[in-house]
Amino acid sequence: MKAIAFCPAHITGFFKAHMDENKIDSEKFGSMGAGFSIKEGVTTKVIISPKTNQISNCKISTKGFQSDKTDVSEFVLNEFLKLGDFDDVFFDIEHDISIPVGYGLGSSGAVALSLSYALDQVLNTKLDNDKIGKIAHIAEVNCKTGLGDVLASFHGGFEIRLKPGAPGIGEVQKIGVENISIIMICFSPISTNQFLQEKLSKINGLGGKMVNKLLESKDYNNFQDMSLEFAKYVDVMTPRMEKLIEELTLNGIKCGVALFGETVFSMVPKEHESKVLKIFKKYPEGKIITSQLDVQGARVLTN
Repeated sequence: MKAIAFCPAHITGFFKAHMDENKIDSEKFGSMGAGFSIKEGVTTKVIISPKTNQISNCKISTKGFQSDKTDVSEFVLNEFLKLGDFDDVFFDIEHDISIPVGYGLGSSGAVALSLSYALDQVLNTKLDNDKIGKIAHIAEVNCKTGLGDVLASFHGGFEIRLKPGAPGIGEVQKIGVENISIIMICFSPISTNQFLQEKLSKINGLGGKMVNKLLESKDYNNFQDMSLEFAKYVDVMTPRMEKLIEELTLNGIKCGVALFGETVFSMVPKEHESKVLKIFKKYPEGKIITSQLDVQGARVLTN
């Protein structure tokens, strides 16, 4: 049997982290903040068959952009193994990743959530969508790969995260945006775990204020301004990013910074797409992605 599911990549522009080390209920961990999901992401295929002589109960492989870790996938699979008698089942799991890993595009959250949807489908566990999302969220929190991407990409679109936590606990307000292109340039990866440890104390006050500000305007250009302010405040800007952002600004182009990665994005009307690309192409060392919003969020594709 086979199932395929997709989860969009997600970019966070600013956030406020909620992590209480005294609590063991990780489904309540997470972040408030704002960001958007794009049409690229992770497509996960799961094929199950009778286990024969295999030592392991699974094979996890990756197509497209590569990830050097399988801990998030293993965590999600182990959570599903608790839901039934699957000792004699072999899981062939393949992640097709269409976005660079480690650049602030939420790849680990997309791996976790697409796998959770695919496993529910192929094993016929018939979990409700919130439970599927909770398993993926708990995997991310426990593996220390993210806080809010699962909740955001679960819903899709351009969103403000009003309350932290897993799907079913956290709350999201989606903001309608029409006819925009999203162009990103990814220079180098940043470790989310390292970032959270080093920068968290500086983040929370500003991130909380920005959520309230964006709730008033509900404007993607204001969101980009706030994202730049946030990135400068928490000191993640590199000289290369500053140079690019200065040139975009001089040309009247709004932009923001993806957390966590050396990645600059620009949300612009489609007619301005070529103007942004012309500037981005001056930086051949960067990976350029041109996309649109994914407003559907994570979903099963086929079975």
